[in-house]
This record gives sequence, structure tokens and C-alpha cells, in this order.
Amino acid sequence: MKIAHIIGFVIISSASSLALAADEVVKFKIDSGIKTGKASSRDQIKDDIALYFGKQKTPPVVKKLWEGDSSQTSSRRSQQERCETAFASAIIRLQNKARTEGGNAVINITSGSGESSETEFTCTAGRMMSRVHLRGTVVTLKK
Repeated sequence: MKIAHIIGFVIISSASSLALAADEVVKFKIDSGIKTGKASSRDQIKDDIALYFGKQKTPPVVKKLWEGDSSQTSSRRSQQERCETAFASAIIRLQNKARTEGGNAVINITSGSGESSETEFTCTAGRMMSRVHLRGTVVTLKK
């Protein structure tokens, strides 16, 4: 009988530990993530590729070149630092894709599961690592 109680206790303890380790979906300001990406000593967010979040107005689109996703993870110290670093890395990947495709902008950038916001991005934050998923469209805008 004691063994059954011990096994039950171990199972309950394991389940509660897993519940505590669940990821949390949080939101942070896009401006903060952009600042983090511009301050980086390695890859940086640059101004040569324009970025338009959510439903922000853009100049007329001359040509749509590519549409896709960019996901990045980070394992920095604080939750906000991890999320902003992952956001900046995902933006840098979208900008690099725009350069490769010959575009001058990434428009309709959404985060998470397609959430459209001009001011915030969504981050899935765990205890040790955070992940940002962005989706955008690479285009050539009329100058």
C-alpha cells in the first residue's frame, strides 16, 4: 500500500512540475524590439528595408516578391530580453530575405498566430527560452 502512495505522490509531483513549466504568451512593444536590434554588435536591423507592421499604410506596392515566416528563439537572461532578442533576430531574417529577393520593404508583419498590431509583438516565453514567430510580405514599394 505504501508503494502505491509513493508512486501516486511522484506522479502528482511530476504533473505539477510540468504545469509550472508551461510556456506563457506575452506581448512587448515593437519599438523596444527594434531598438534592441539596432543596438546589436553583430547583425543589426537596418533602415534600408522598410518595415510595416499590421495594417500600417504603405506607399503603393509595385511588386509582391515573397510571403513567408520567420521564427527565432533566444535564451538570454530576462524574459523581456529573450523576447526582444528573438524579435530582432526574426526581423533581421525578414530584412535579409527582402534583400535577397530584391525588395525594399516587408509589409503586413504579424506575430504569433497572425495577430495584427502596429505597436506590439507576441512572444511565447518559457522559463529558459523564448520564441517569436513573425509573418510578412516582401515587396517593392513605389518611391
